[in-house]
Amino acid sequence: MSVDASKIIGEIDRTSGVPIYVQLREILRTFITDSCRPGAALPSERDLSERFGLARMTVRQAIDALVGEEIIERVVGLGTFVRKPKLDLQVKLTSYSEEMQRRGMVPAAKVLSFEQIAASAFLARELQLDEGTPVVRFRRLLLADNEPMSVDENFIPAHRVPGFLDEAPPTSLYNVLSERYGLVMEWGEDMIEATAASPSTARLLNVDVGSPLLKIQRHAFVARAMVDYSVSYYRADRYKLWVPLQRPGVRPTRGQRTGY
Repeated sequence: MSVDASKIIGEIDRTSGVPIYVQLREILRTFITDSCRPGAALPSERDLSERFGLARMTVRQAIDALVGEEIIERVVGLGTFVRKPKLDLQVKLTSYSEEMQRRGMVPAAKVLSFEQIAASAFLARELQLDEGTPVVRFRRLLLADNEPMSVDENFIPAHRVPGFLDEAPPTSLYNVLSERYGLVMEWGEDMIEATAASPSTARLLNVDVGSPLLKIQRHAFVARAMVDYSVSYYRADRYKLWVPLQRPGVRPTRGQRTGY
């Protein structure tokens, strides 16, 4: 249910030299910041037009500006909503649980598969194994504050983790690999690309089929040995990619943001 336009505080000053749509934009911005939660529905253009005595075109111009700033978003057939903030996805070798806890969110996971399979030709190539080599497949739907965030699928050579499947699926994969098997991921390589949600992935992530996703394929190593190959699909409406850059040979200056 959308907010009653009459609840929005502020008036248009027609004697001001500030364009009317800019005034309305700032009134809406203040209202959103002070009174709205992420995902809240805003009044319709018609209701805003009546509330402030403005032409629909002027109201649309103000809304377009806030959409462009990614403060609000339009959903076809439903209306305009306060945009949920995107999480900055810094690519690094830490567990999902640790990352969400750092953000003050409650991590959770739904296990989709936890099994041993024979490496296909594709997996054998990615993991640098012989085709048919036993591999542990661990696929999960990852959530934060009960909202689906990504679908992750990890493949680990079975000989690296003897007895792994005899226990319950881990809540933090990298922690278990480190504590139980001494496999501390030292370095990795990621390949990141944009993709569209397939019907099965869209259903899991609660997005429309064809919605944009961030696909990340990772090869993680302990020394020179590859221990984990993974494929992750992140909701593009909830993540933005943050990649720190540094010129080779230049030390970070004091106070420079270098990671989490």
